[in-house]
Amino acid sequence: MGKVTTLEELVRIRLEMRKSGKSVVFTNGCFDLLHRGHVEYLSNAKALGDVLIVGVNSDASVKRIKGEGRPIVDAEDRMHVLAALASVDYVCTFDEDIPQRIIAQLVPDILVKGADWPLDKVVGREVVEAAGGSVKTIEFLPHRSTTRIIEKISRPATVQR
Repeated sequence: MGKVTTLEELVRIRLEMRKSGKSVVFTNGCFDLLHRGHVEYLSNAKALGDVLIVGVNSDASVKRIKGEGRPIVDAEDRMHVLAALASVDYVCTFDEDIPQRIIAQLVPDILVKGADWPLDKVVGREVVEAAGGSVKTIEFLPHRSTTRIIEKISRPATVQR
């Protein structure tokens, strides 16, 4: 078992973490083109607990959410890149557009989303809070996004003389 694993294995790991008194943080996203904003977000999420689990939207899910032409990077590669980060302890993929099922199965101690999400709209909030956990939001690093990177790449290059 490595950092990239299945939800079934994560449920087992989660039980072990609970028994050992370690706090589990969960976040999720597409993480299509990894950039500094993602890295800082995940580092800040990890700082909230002992173990950080990241749920990654499957390719079909990203396509439904982001539209045709996405994802740029397939799920297997996205998971392995995320797993290489020091802040990430475990990564798994999920096929749904929202992570309700994975959150309900893991019941993390801390659920994290970007600050663009109002707390009352965070998927899985009720499950986590009902179990005594908390929901936190993290500010994004301004002007860092996969969409911006794609737009920049798509712009015609200007010729420098």
